[in-house]
Amino acid sequence: MRTGRLAALAGLGLVALLAGAAVSRSTLVAPPPTLFVVDRHGAYLAQLGGGDPADLGYWPVDPIPPRVAAAILSIEDQRFRRHPGVDPLAVGRALWRRLFVGGRSGASTIAMQVARMQNPGPRTLPRKIVEALSAVVMTVRCGQDAVLRHYLRLVPFGNGSHGIAHAARWYLDKPVEDLSWAEIAFLAAIPQSPTHMNPFTAQGRAAAVKRGHRILAALRRNGVIGDDDLALADHQIDEIVVPDRVSRPTEALHAIFRLRQELALRAYQGDPRVFATLDLDLQNRVYDLADRSLAEWSQRGAQQVSVVLVDRASREVLAWIGSDDYFAKMAGAMDFAEVSRSPGSTLKPFLYALALDRHKIAANTVMSDLPDTIWGIENADHDYLGPMLPRQALANSRNVPAAWLVRQTGLDEAYLFLSALGLHDNRQPAERFGLVLAVGALPTTLERLVRAYGALADDGRLADLTWWRGEDRPPDRQVLSAAVARQVTQFLSDPAARLPSFPRLGSNEDGLPIAVKTGTSQGYRDAWAVAWTPRYLVGVWTGRARGSAMRSLAGAQSSAKLAQDVLLDLYRRPGEANQARGFPPPEGYRPVELCAQTGLRAANRCTEKLVEWFPAGHVPEEDDVFQMLHVDLRNGLLAAPWTPQVYVAERTFAALAPEHAAWGQAHSLPPPPAELSPLDRPSAIRQPAATASPGVRAASSVHLAVAAPRDGLRMVRNPETPPEAMVLGLRAVASPGIEQIVWMIDGKAWKTASPRETVHWPLSPGVHHFEIATPDGQGRSAAVVIDVE
Repeated sequence: MRTGRLAALAGLGLVALLAGAAVSRSTLVAPPPTLFVVDRHGAYLAQLGGGDPADLGYWPVDPIPPRVAAAILSIEDQRFRRHPGVDPLAVGRALWRRLFVGGRSGASTIAMQVARMQNPGPRTLPRKIVEALSAVVMTVRCGQDAVLRHYLRLVPFGNGSHGIAHAARWYLDKPVEDLSWAEIAFLAAIPQSPTHMNPFTAQGRAAAVKRGHRILAALRRNGVIGDDDLALADHQIDEIVVPDRVSRPTEALHAIFRLRQELALRAYQGDPRVFATLDLDLQNRVYDLADRSLAEWSQRGAQQVSVVLVDRASREVLAWIGSDDYFAKMAGAMDFAEVSRSPGSTLKPFLYALALDRHKIAANTVMSDLPDTIWGIENADHDYLGPMLPRQALANSRNVPAAWLVRQTGLDEAYLFLSALGLHDNRQPAERFGLVLAVGALPTTLERLVRAYGALADDGRLADLTWWRGEDRPPDRQVLSAAVARQVTQFLSDPAARLPSFPRLGSNEDGLPIAVKTGTSQGYRDAWAVAWTPRYLVGVWTGRARGSAMRSLAGAQSSAKLAQDVLLDLYRRPGEANQARGFPPPEGYRPVELCAQTGLRAANRCTEKLVEWFPAGHVPEEDDVFQMLHVDLRNGLLAAPWTPQVYVAERTFAALAPEHAAWGQAHSLPPPPAELSPLDRPSAIRQPAATASPGVRAASSVHLAVAAPRDGLRMVRNPETPPEAMVLGLRAVASPGIEQIVWMIDGKAWKTASPRETVHWPLSPGVHHFEIATPDGQGRSAAVVIDVE
């Protein structure tokens, strides 16, 4: 009796244990769906997620396509709608066959299979009991439709695929909703023995097709399909073609891994089939160009190259080369687009943009490229080009003007602006870098650089790079005015402006406009280039894995050439010819020809000219720095009325600012002479009058003239110019021996000065008359009339 009670209690305990296990396992659970990633045209890239290549899929099927439900139930659980999760008739039939007939007969229902797939393990009797109990509880708790959906999500189809939706895409490249009866029967056959019916082998496909015919016959017997449907499906299933199994393209591994990071970062929850923005064809073409280029540069010490190509307007990543070869020994697995390195001069365009945007400079501001004896900044080529406008200074990548810009805008403001562009994380004080942040002291990555250059290439609009179709990225930010962004683009797309420091990279024989900026870090450790056309933006880095020096390989010689090759290759594709339309100038601006050394409106006297863009009403005044004067060839002084014509010649002079005078003298731009030549002066003029004031010649020998401004000058005042800077330089020419002159403005004495001194008169609107006279009034020049608006 006691033994019986103990047995009963043990039995009840076992039943309770099994029931508890069944209840705990009755919740529907599944791994998160893995992602099936294709390029922008549908070409296979990779499957992401799961952590195990044999654990893919698990795509939800909701709603269930009626055809799929009918096919699955006809072979897996015909009485699915008539039992509570366990089919007593199927269980009885299986027991009868096992006990009296021999062999096995399947009794597992859809719900029981779900319980087993959720908790796989050995096929023991206790586990079967738990599965049966779990199936009943699961069906009661969740409902039959939910159980069927879960089965269609979990069921294995071989080659790591789980769920019919994933299998439809993996084997037939179709959404499950679009499957025909033949395709459904083909796939429904596989779960019985996924290894034996492997669709990627001829033998496996044949086995799946054979069983698929039986499934179609069962569907006809059950009245699900008619004779016509059966005949068509029987024919189609024999013709099914399964594409060859594809693997991840090795040329795109870094791009795939970077995409995986972005998907994880954004906690992607969208369609399991992800359309990446990558273009696999472009990826391969860019990879080939980079590989060929690196083979050439390797003779000068280059080991690796990285390229990022994006659509300029949408910022969609079209190609991403992290290294030359992922499997190479020279750190090929490292994605160099994400490695922080010294960017050389590639940050300079942002400093110019900031200074223009904050009105610290204008397009015609004269900048000094002269030896810096105070801050110790040197140009990379140890040469100095003298007075330059921003277009030339940036295109020639001069270090001294760039450092001057940092001083003008303020180190902290420049540093924070570069942070706002995402070029650094603002983790260190600006003082750590100082002025040399303008020439490469502030490290950044190629990815960050391309993102920041997007603002210059797209009217000042800063946006994150886009990695997949429909990506919900943060809102764009306007970090610069559109006018400034376009102005800097004009600077960098002018091939002539790059001379003499660099070759004419830019518009080329194909007529494609290209804006480009290069950079080379100290010791030739890194060679950079960022270039863009009206449609594409590309960034290139070249260097060595450990950051050691290459052999004099600069960005202009390497990365810039590759960037141009990539853009030209894109341009030559069909349908790309509209890129040749050129970069738009700032809206509402008009072109003005300037003297390159003065920033003033060009006259025929300028030795070098360039075209710059200005808003309406802000046109610079006409140049009066360059002067065409008649000189005495014997001594270089001004030709006098008595100088024989045989010795008179016209020469160009430049009354440059004092800081540029020595440079001008050394480059055949001497200042204008201030004295008349005394040679061949008639004797009557040579003797001063007895009544002349001390230090002043007689009236008959006095020669006075206004050298600047020129007669008839018309000036328009710039309302944005500070009042203290709104002045006009006045210069005079006087006979030798005259030490003082009086500037007469509108008939009134204004200022006494030396005739060799440039004085500055504050501009005021109206018509004004300028004359010079001797202090005693005996000598007076002809009047010069100007109009100031």
